[in-house]
Amino acid sequence: MAKKTNKFKGIFNWSFFIVAAVAVVLLNVIFSFVNFRIDATKDKRFSLSNGTVEYLKNEDKLDNRLLLKIYLDGKLPSDLQYFRDAVEDKLKEFKQYAGNKIEYEFIDPTSGTEGEQQELFESLYAKGKGITPMDIIFNKDGQNTQMLVWPGAIIEYKGSTVNVVQFLPGTPPGKPYPLTGMGEIIQNSLNNLEYILMTSIRRSVEEKKPTIAFLQGHGELSYGQTMRARSLIAPYYILKDVKIGDSIAALNDVDGLIIAGPKEKFSGKELYIIDQFVMRGGKLMCFMDALDLPEDSLNQTGISHTTRYSTGLEKILFDYGLKLNENYVIDAMCAPKVVPTAKQALIPWYYHVLAAPSKHPISRNLEPVSLEYVNEIQFVNTDKLALTPILTSSTNSTVTGLAPMVSFALPMNYGQNPKLVPDTELESNKICLAGLSEGYFNSHFRNRIVDEFAKNPIAKYKERSTVEGKVLLVGNSRFIKNGYDSIITPQGTKYRPSQYNELRFNAKFAELGVQIFFGNQEFFQNAVDYMMGENSVLDIRSRQIDIHQIDKAKISESAVFYKWFNTLIPCCIIVLLALIFFYLRRRKYAAAK
Repeated sequence: MAKKTNKFKGIFNWSFFIVAAVAVVLLNVIFSFVNFRIDATKDKRFSLSNGTVEYLKNEDKLDNRLLLKIYLDGKLPSDLQYFRDAVEDKLKEFKQYAGNKIEYEFIDPTSGTEGEQQELFESLYAKGKGITPMDIIFNKDGQNTQMLVWPGAIIEYKGSTVNVVQFLPGTPPGKPYPLTGMGEIIQNSLNNLEYILMTSIRRSVEEKKPTIAFLQGHGELSYGQTMRARSLIAPYYILKDVKIGDSIAALNDVDGLIIAGPKEKFSGKELYIIDQFVMRGGKLMCFMDALDLPEDSLNQTGISHTTRYSTGLEKILFDYGLKLNENYVIDAMCAPKVVPTAKQALIPWYYHVLAAPSKHPISRNLEPVSLEYVNEIQFVNTDKLALTPILTSSTNSTVTGLAPMVSFALPMNYGQNPKLVPDTELESNKICLAGLSEGYFNSHFRNRIVDEFAKNPIAKYKERSTVEGKVLLVGNSRFIKNGYDSIITPQGTKYRPSQYNELRFNAKFAELGVQIFFGNQEFFQNAVDYMMGENSVLDIRSRQIDIHQIDKAKISESAVFYKWFNTLIPCCIIVLLALIFFYLRRRKYAAAK
């Protein structure tokens, strides 16, 4: 009987082993075709944003097969191999939502004969318009090894090459980069990988780009002054300058209208054309100053008066629920100002507000937006419009009187710890600096024009918007302004923006070592994308990844403990498991006897 029992146990053990082995093999085979992972991070840094998922699922956006040929393969150093695998993992995630609409292949550019390699290299570089190669030096088997890699991809859509993706920056010819110093570069590219891929895919599949016009003719910011802002949105939109003049059809082919810094009065006809543009569903973006401040006079004398701009545009904005006040917002959350004549080179300049972002997708999680001499925006509750503050001041802020006098003496009035309001913690102290109005608008000219004109079919007058519209008002225009140089060439005048990117930081601050970074660039991009209905990359730009700093003092105090803890605990677990298995085995065979 004991022999039969032992024989049965033997058969059972072998059966269990075979079933378990087959199950393990099957699970490995199944999971080799399935890509999934669980993101346990609080900020969801390893998950695709909602905008990316919606874009990839949208069959109207991806209506054909898109192929990425990635030339980052072969015998790579470990750091680049890790980056290559991260690119593949991200594309696998994309395919979960896009399916077969997105395909990719990794290609080793160093395979083939020298002639074939050289031909491929010339094709990839495309006279500087393609992938920029990276020449790197790294240590292998005790010797310095130099390698040329192509950290990019070619995108093909509908059977033709449409775009180029540059994952890592290239290097100048003859100046190889040590791989040991590339850790931060690779990490930054990994953090921005989703954004890099999504913007490249978006540029590749858009066949018909919306048209955005920059209005001219009223002292608005010029082409040269908006070159940086234009370059941010140029890959996704058709940009042009437009003057309305007497043409009633001036905005007929325009989807979005940007009015940046108008100073001169609009005619009644121009206001009518803008109003009817909004009634047809056009997206209106106004970056306006209500006051004129002669800053040269302020810098020379330390005091200056302001005068009002009266363009007439503020009147139709009022009917859309947005009021531009003729005052300045002053805020303790501000940037400094360089004043050579003062006792200290830098003074806190309360007029240079570092605007706080809101929870709206346009400004969520951005760096503070630099708004120097910004006007207050108030909401006018008309026709149940959706009115949303996009940027606000801090809780320690207030406003000046109408058309105020500006003086360098202001910081001295408040001392070292300024309290601009009695209670600096009240949320109600926040002042709106940028507002958004959404909904169905009533025409500014309703009840203001005669029936003979309103009923004329040639005029195409609309008393109320036929589709839901959007109007954005920022109480400042200089936040997108850049310095520039003009160059006279035989072909005409060419413009070049200044060396420093004023949308990211101030040149004078950088020279003085003051580290203040602005979110103006991302804010402008997000605002335009949101207004034009393109939300695919808003979540990626505004994603906040929390970098938790290591507590060096705690490490210094507890280093010995953690070293022993990490050494002994695994050993103790192994010994404990060995004792448990020894006890179970001894008990099993003792019972069999």
